[in-house]
Formats: sequence, C-alpha cells, structure tokens
Amino acid sequence: MIPDSKFSDVSVDFMRSPEQVMRLDRMGSSHQTRLSFMRSLIRRMSNEKWQFECLQRDIDSDGFGASVYAVKTPKRTYSLIAFTQDIPPNKRTDRVIAEVWDATFSLYDGVPTQKDIDYLAQNTPKQEGGRFRPSELVLARANKSLRLFEHVISSLAQGNQPDIELLSSVGYLMRTTAIYGSGKFGCADREKIASREECRGAFQIEMLAVYLIRWFTIDLVEYLAKKRGGDKATRIDPSISRFLGIGNSTGLGMAPFLLKHPNLIHSWVLAKETALARVRSIETPLDGSLEKFVQSLDQVSQHLREWLVDDEVQTSRIERLKSEIESLTNWCNNEINLAKPYPWNGIYQYTEDCYSLECQELVVSLIIEPHGSLVDELAETMFSESIPKLQVGMTISRLKEIVKNYYAWAIAIDFTTTKSQQHFWYYSEDKLEPRFGSRADEEGSEQEMPLTIGRDAYELNEALLSVDDDMLVSEFLLAYPQYRHSIRRIQNTLIMPYSEVQDNLLDESMLPLNLLRFKLAFFGASKFDPKSELWTRICMYQGAPMPEHLSDSGYDDWYFPVIPRGFI
Repeated sequence: MIPDSKFSDVSVDFMRSPEQVMRLDRMGSSHQTRLSFMRSLIRRMSNEKWQFECLQRDIDSDGFGASVYAVKTPKRTYSLIAFTQDIPPNKRTDRVIAEVWDATFSLYDGVPTQKDIDYLAQNTPKQEGGRFRPSELVLARANKSLRLFEHVISSLAQGNQPDIELLSSVGYLMRTTAIYGSGKFGCADREKIASREECRGAFQIEMLAVYLIRWFTIDLVEYLAKKRGGDKATRIDPSISRFLGIGNSTGLGMAPFLLKHPNLIHSWVLAKETALARVRSIETPLDGSLEKFVQSLDQVSQHLREWLVDDEVQTSRIERLKSEIESLTNWCNNEINLAKPYPWNGIYQYTEDCYSLECQELVVSLIIEPHGSLVDELAETMFSESIPKLQVGMTISRLKEIVKNYYAWAIAIDFTTTKSQQHFWYYSEDKLEPRFGSRADEEGSEQEMPLTIGRDAYELNEALLSVDDDMLVSEFLLAYPQYRHSIRRIQNTLIMPYSEVQDNLLDESMLPLNLLRFKLAFFGASKFDPKSELWTRICMYQGAPMPEHLSDSGYDDWYFPVIPRGFI
C-alpha cells in the first residue's frame, strides 16, 4: 500500500510503495543520496563553520603514540583521541576475532585532560576488553592499508605526489573494522546526546568520529613524511587528499539493527522516498538541473570504471550498470525525451521500465542530487525516538485487515517447508556478535534471535483465522499471549509502513549482504566490495572536503567521486 505522506506537498501518485521499496533485492541495490548521513553532516559542518584543530601529537618517528584532534561546534567541543601502535603482520585482521589493531580511537565529549588521555591509553587499545565512561561517545579501531600507507609516506618524503592509480585501487589509507556507539561497553547512551542539535538525525556522532579518523590518517602520513624527508617533503595535493576516504569492513553485526528499530528505519526511507516524489512531481525543471543531471551521468560512468571488486556477482552488476548508464545517456541526449512535462518522472519511469534495480537506485540518487533546496531539510526528519505501542482495543477484524494489507508477502510463504526456514540468526557466545546459521548444519537454533518477522506474521494469521472478528486484541492475547510482540509490530506498520523488510529473512536464498548495503547506503558509503555473502568492504567520505576546505565553493559536490583531473 502507498502511504499518505506526512509531507503534504507530495502526491501519493509519485510515492513508491513499501511493497516496492522494502524488498531485499532492491535494498541490496541501494546507493548513497544527498540525504545520507555523511552528506548531511558535511553540510552542517560547513553551514555552522565548525573549527578543527590538532591539540596533541605525541608520536614517535614511526607514527606510534597518542594524538588528539578536536572539532568545535557552535555549542561544544568533541575530541578524537587516537592511539597508534606497532603490531605484528600476522595479528592484523579485519575479523571480529582480532585483539590488536594499528590504530584505536575514542571520541571524547569535550576536551580531554592528560589524566583522561592516560586512562584511555590503558583502555582504548583493548576495545571490547576496555572499560569506558559516559565521557566517551564512540569507540573505533582501524588497520592500515600497508602498501598504500608506506607508498604515500615515501612519495611525500621525496617531494612527490603518490601514484593516483594505486590510491584509486583502494581509496583509503586506513580501514575501520568497528565503530561502536550508543552505550556499547560503557560508552555514553544515546539519550545523553539525543537532544543536541549537532546530533539530530541518525548516526551523526558516529559519522563525525569517522570523519575525524579520516583527517587523522591523512595528517599522520604528512607528519611522518616530513619527519623522514625534512625540507624536501611535501604535503598531499588537496585534490588527492579529498579523493582519499576512510575504509570500513562491515559484517553481520549491523544487520539486526534494521529489524530492531522499525520506526527509525521508516523515518529514513520515508525521507528518501519523499525526496524522490518531490522531484518526480516537478512539472517544469529548475534552471540548469537537467544539464547537471546529464553531466552527472558522465561522472558516474567514470566512477563505475574506478569501482573495482573481486566479487564476480558484483563485478557483473557493475559491468551491466556501465552499459545501462551509457544507454540512459544516449536516451537523455535526445532532447525530445527531456522536453516533456514532468521530465524527472519521465527519466525515472524509463529507468524503471528498462534497466536493472542497481541502475534504478543509482538514478534515484542522481535525480535527487540537483535539488538540494527542495529536499535537504528532509535530513532533519531521519530520526525517531518513538517505539511501537500495543493497541489492545483494536478488533480482530481490523487486525486481520492490517495483516492482509501489509503482510501479504509473509502469509503467502509456506513456512512448513525446510527451504523457508533454512537459516536462523543467533548471537556468538564468544564475541556477542550476530551470526547467520543453517538449521541443517549448525546447532543452537533454540537460541534464535527474534528476527523471524515473516514467520511470526504467518503464524499469527493462522491463529487469527480461528477466532471471531468481533473479539478485541486484549481478549485474544489472554488466550494467545505469545503473539503480543508480533501484534504490536504489525499494528505499528499501519502508521509506519516503511518500517518492515518485506522478505523472509530465514529463507534459503536470503543474502544478509542486502541488509548491509541498504544500511551502509544511508550512511553514505560507496564502492561496495563484497567479500562474501556475509560481509563487505566500503569507502566512506571519499571525495568529501577536508576540514580546511569546508567553506570552499562546491564543498557539497562529492557524490560518486572520481580520480581528480590532472592526475589521470
């Protein structure tokens, strides 16, 4: 069902339905948009003129020690405290089982004293094994891309710029392997910062930590190059430093979040879909917007040529995408196609009719992009503090209607088959991290996490068929208390229709990677590099301005970044 948007300026005729949007194959084709959390944070930094300063750099000539990088917002200061150490090559791994990392980080609420730094020096490098306080907002760790790290230092030390093609093959100097916030391991709960203006929206404080880590990595290699090369050394060209992002390895730990926070996910998707609907509803395009879109197709083509992965499936998708973008470019170059009323809707409809989901979602990003004045305020709506509430006075007749309208996908599945329940989600006893198991091959299904949304709706529907329509939910629950949480979630979907993934998460064909990419796209990630069906590498903040360039013209123009001109 197509929801009535809370934004009155949007006709439901242009809104995509949850049945279309919240399917795993489309979710797994997501791309960043200008509403993504990194993009909105960069705009806030620039608009509010945040000030950045390295407060401390207590490191040796090899780059090992402690550093403090601070950012001053209009009302408060946050400090990234970075600890770097020498670790054996055989200990460097992106897996959650790692116990040591090249760099570890704490985002501190305020400016730390030396006593604070000393305390965190004993705890931050231990990560999950450390003890943290409400003064710490985010905990993170990262490993170097060893080949690139040394190459950049060596080049700069000799007065040369690094090999841009080598940099492009990776896209970053360090890769984070976990970014913890919201009360993890003793760090501050979300409630402490939720009311702060700069934290409004989703994951803003975590994205700030990542941005500071990126700044730290680039500053570190320049500092070490200066130590090694002296007066001969040079800094990274600003266009190259802007091109360098920060890497990330992400696995299953992120997936359950989407199921546990339905109202929050609804707010993310509603904002994006409202932005798309606003653009599609434009009858006469804004001056220059269509031209910018056509130009962006050329940039995207270059971005795709630089998006290199080992995964055969994703490589095939990228190759198809290249061909589709070329075809779309030719279609757009025919002036007749863009001269009609509602040209953005025409572009979208043509893409939906002719091209893959990957291309469709990329085009969604591109047609939203030139319309910042029309959509950027939606970024302020991408949060939710509400939780689903149980409506005990609802009749069973009404509940049946909701199940039929919003969970048709679930009740159509035969959950009596082995195929439909091939997988189960559980927590690792060792690392307390989510895992994805096979019922046929692994034990522990009795400890299954409550992520069985489709099966729960199916079983509830079966139970509802045996009771009178006039019965109240309160009466039904006296006889069937096991359905309390399912009913609350289903009732919530009536007012939060984008809150539910409309696919069976237990099915034999289920790919957790689709959930990961969906969430990471909202973060603002690019160049998804799947390493299996269970985890992926990504690049964050690639193309984003460095702190000293946040006030430059074009600071917000960093979608689908490409190798800077003059270095190809």
